Amino acid sequence: MRRATFQPCNISTYNNFSMETPPVYSKFETEFRVRPDDIDMFQHVHNSKYFDYVLAARYEQMERCYGMGMEKFMERGFGWVIRTAHVDYKRALTMGEYFIVQTGIESINDKGCRVQFSITNKSTAKVCCDGYFDYVMIDMATGRGVKVPEDVIAHYTI
Repeated sequence: MRRATFQPCNISTYNNFSMETPPVYSKFETEFRVRPDDIDMFQHVHNSKYFDYVLAARYEQMERCYGMGMEKFMERGFGWVIRTAHVDYKRALTMGEYFIVQTGIESINDKGCRVQFSITNKSTAKVCCDGYFDYVMIDMATGRGVKVPEDVIAHYTI
């Protein structure tokens, strides 16, 4: 299990429900530390681990910050799957470094959402990578995409 620092959910942006501008969603942060099993033969974090970091942070933030974790979606028969993943790698993380994973919803549509992220080295304050994941909500019984319920959109619009 990764060591995660759980901080209060500090909302860095607020909604603006104007008809002229789209809503702006909150961003949240989770701190982790690079572990030995994250390191590749080049002595830095393997590229696939950055996906794990974002997914672990998002899972933790869904519960802590939104108050609606993945288990609540599953109780309703819903799940989230990644349709598209885009990562722009900028600089490597190495053994033992602490880093911050910041995530936030960029947009929500009928069947899913785009979650943007950045991973920043805590000691240098430099971005290691950033990007986005496009998620689709599915009906777990059928595996097919479904419309995101209005109460879920309202709950995640903070």
